[in-house]
Amino acid sequence: MTTERHIDKQERADLVETLATHRAFLRHTVQGLTDEEARRRTTASELCLGGVIKHVASVEEGWVDFIVKGPDAIGPADEAAADSHAAGFHMSEGETLAGVLARYQDVARRTDDLVSSLPSFDASHPLPEAPWFEPGATWSARRVLLHIIAETAQHAGHADIIRESLDGAKTMG
Repeated sequence: MTTERHIDKQERADLVETLATHRAFLRHTVQGLTDEEARRRTTASELCLGGVIKHVASVEEGWVDFIVKGPDAIGPADEAAADSHAAGFHMSEGETLAGVLARYQDVARRTDDLVSSLPSFDASHPLPEAPWFEPGATWSARRVLLHIIAETAQHAGHADIIRESLDGAKTMG
């Protein structure tokens, strides 16, 4: 664990506001779509709009679990995990856009509550062993929250391209 310091209200507010902005861009991208449109691939990518939101919710939830529970929350980097991760980019026939958005809202609420209640953003955990993590690295809660923001912003951009390819609509512009 790293040395902890007091989190000021402004830092908490900045993190929540920044994340809320990128979440709003992502949610805006799917406004007015049917479930079928949310499932449709419109680019060379495997991504669809419903799948992007489903993925972002899952990733955010997993990283918040990491903040709370440590590396065991992420689990092993095995074939089953890779299959589950890949499936998270698709919206299945049984899923609805409304359901995917509701789950994302629940995940967002949990994250925001955690940001408001953490005693310190400096508390850290070792990252689990995986090819994409530096061996022996640790991430603080602050670093994880910044990663969630970056992940959300990146996928909001992906969603904007997918939506523009679907029907010409743009989140920005």
